[in-house]
Formats: sequence, structure tokens, C-alpha cells
Amino acid sequence: MTTANTPSLARFAALLTLAMLAPLAHAGDTTPALQMQRWSDASGSPASAENGRVFFTSRHGGEWSCASCHGNPPTAPARHASTGKSITALAPAFNAQRFTDTAKVDKWFRRNCNDVLRRECTPSEKADVLAWLLKLDAKTAAAQTPKDQP
Repeated sequence: MTTANTPSLARFAALLTLAMLAPLAHAGDTTPALQMQRWSDASGSPASAENGRVFFTSRHGGEWSCASCHGNPPTAPARHASTGKSITALAPAFNAQRFTDTAKVDKWFRRNCNDVLRRECTPSEKADVLAWLLKLDAKTAAAQTPKDQP
């Protein structure tokens, strides 16, 4: 190897490394708390976990609620109500990857709100749902799990 090729090889190696790391840099560009704050700021009002719980479990005049696919509470893997496709746990305490990629969060809120509401969710609705999801941990999830009737 000649010294004339060494800088080119080093540049190539550096570019290859950057290309391989670029997808990792995009994923995880935010946190669930920052997402909630973004929507709360956009709505001009603080998020309400109780409003989020009610919103998540209500049908809004349609066939489905958020809980139809994500479960109630959304702390374990579930299945899409129509397609049967597997869905990982929605609550951030049970799935550390949830709400950490802004582009994915925006995409899935747009799709899922359209399924449930036939419109896009408002920033306030998104903030409220996330406020409730952020409150879910092992203790609160167990307390909110519907009990079987005898």
C-alpha cells in the first residue's frame, strides 16, 4: 500500500462508519417526556393523565378504541384488532423504545388516530394519552387490569 492511497482509504473508512451509524443517530432522537411536552406546548395547556386514560379507553363513536389494539392497560404485547399483527407494549415503562423516534411517533399517531377517530388527534389529545402512558408502571398497571367476572 502506498502513502498516496492511505488518506483515501482513511476517508473511505470514515465515510463507511458514518453511513453505518446514520440510522442509529436518527432513531432515539427524543424521549416520551419530551414528546408529551411538545404536544402540551402546541396545545397551550398542560397534559391530563386522567383525560388520557378516558380518551385511550373510549370508542369515540366508532368501532375501536386505542385499547382495542394496544390492550388495557397497554403494558404487554397485544394484537391489532383487524389484522392480528403483533404490537409491542405501548407504555414506555414496559417498552423503552416507545416514543423515542419523532418520525415514527408522528406516523403512528396519524394512522392510529385516523383508525379510531377518523381524523388526526389534536396535540392536547396526544399529550393527555402520553401523560397517562407515562404514569403506567408495574404497580399501576396491575391495579388497572380488568378483573375477570366470576
